[in-house]
Amino acid sequence: MRLFQNSGIAPSYRPRLAGLVAGISGFEQQKDVFLNDRYGAAHILLPVLGRHPETFFTNGDDESLQRAWARENGLGEDTPLADILLAQIEHHKTDIFYNLDPFRYDAAFIRRLPGHVKRKIAWRAAPGRIDFSGYDLVLCNFPSMRKLWEEQGAKTAHFFPAHDPELDIIAANRNRDIDVLFFGGYSRHHQRRRQILEAVARLAGRHRVVFHLDLSRYTPLAETPLGWFGPLKAVRRPAAIRKVSAPPVFGRAMYAQLGRAKVVVNASIDMAGPDRGNMRCFETMGAGALLVSDSGIYPAPMRDGETMAVYQQPQDASETIERQLDSGSWDTIGWAGHHAIREEYSKKRQFERFLELV
Repeated sequence: MRLFQNSGIAPSYRPRLAGLVAGISGFEQQKDVFLNDRYGAAHILLPVLGRHPETFFTNGDDESLQRAWARENGLGEDTPLADILLAQIEHHKTDIFYNLDPFRYDAAFIRRLPGHVKRKIAWRAAPGRIDFSGYDLVLCNFPSMRKLWEEQGAKTAHFFPAHDPELDIIAANRNRDIDVLFFGGYSRHHQRRRQILEAVARLAGRHRVVFHLDLSRYTPLAETPLGWFGPLKAVRRPAAIRKVSAPPVFGRAMYAQLGRAKVVVNASIDMAGPDRGNMRCFETMGAGALLVSDSGIYPAPMRDGETMAVYQQPQDASETIERQLDSGSWDTIGWAGHHAIREEYSKKRQFERFLELV
């Protein structure tokens, strides 16, 4: 089976990746740097991470990476990124195209694929209207999202992120100097998250709290006198949050912070619906920190009081965290969470499920 997996990178990760690949011109070398940094590793399939010779991986929106391949394969400097991706698929003689970025590469791109591509599969776990026609299957671990895609005419199946075994050595460290950690986006879509983070930030007087926030581009303006009124108020951080804020972290830098944290707060965005179990949950539990997350419908290994802790309302989050820190149960439950994720959601099981679907 000749498998092609396409992914993408968030704008905020681009500066880190650019620094990591600085001075590296080759496609394979740049790709190895990316894969070694473990960005998005929960979604990258086992044979890709293992560099299996019949697999091909790329980030179709990474211009540096894609231009490197284009140069090495005789394509012009002005070749559109979609055309480079198509050329890679043709060159690879792909059987299975697995796309983590269907918003960018939707049905219009799928219609251009060569005939040797037998199965076209997409992953999508965020809302939005996408033309999935041409895709044989859309994968997601959230039932409510699958229902949304099915209402739009797509065929769907249950699939899931997986534990990155690189986190095992990080989980083994139980001597941790950050009491409460959060990392994630902070924008107008995160108003409930704002309430949760503001409540948790008030623990900073008694505990070490660190929030690595990926801010809206409007936040700096919102936090000047010009932003005190009007729509920019939605992206302005309260004073308690600003005091514990730090720049966003990604890849192995994020893993390093997870290894220092006793508790990691997860706060779903306002559009998430009742389903829970986003990639942050897998990463936190995989790293052996205690996941403290908002109430909702979780996959079976994520059990309140056994492998994680759940709070009901934003104001309850700080009480839940302080109780776990004061009792020391963050260690016991965090370690149990690590074992649950490692056993139930291994890379091997993830790929076995993928093979069932294709």
